[in-house]
Amino acid sequence: MRWTRGLLAALTVCALSGGAAGCGAGDAHERETTVSASPVGTLLDEMDEEGRLYREVAEKGAPEVAIEIQPDSATGWDVRLTVRNFGFSPAGTRAVPVAGHGVAHLYVDGRTVALLRAAEYHLAEDLVPRGTHQVTVRLYADDGTVWAVRGKPVESTADITASGPAAEG
Repeated sequence: MRWTRGLLAALTVCALSGGAAGCGAGDAHERETTVSASPVGTLLDEMDEEGRLYREVAEKGAPEVAIEIQPDSATGWDVRLTVRNFGFSPAGTRAVPVAGHGVAHLYVDGRTVALLRAAEYHLAEDLVPRGTHQVTVRLYADDGTVWAVRGKPVESTADITASGPAAEG
């Protein structure tokens, strides 16, 4: 009889706290694709060019990134990132922000060219036509929010000049 009262009490608590959703049931995939207002940082109103919210963290211990780009001996460019207080998340990681973890997006002249899960990348020469270009790397949490410090995204930019043949239009 005692266990029946315990079960009845638990079901009552579940019903009062929002039904099955209040008791941990629900669509896990749906939760993984939403931006989390977790205890990791503070969501700001600012967004990047793709509409992703900034996730503000304290400067002390915040993720940092630096970018170095060298011409490849054959074709293209070798991109190397140096990160501090940051670890790259493998594919399949849950979309939940974890302090100092996530992915990097690589941009050429403001256009996304790659999502990086490692500190090295080969940038194909056809993505960098003749001329001078800005290559930027920006760090993102696993839920897609932008890591930010003092309202600025955690990113690094380098200028490169390609002297190969002009791109055909």
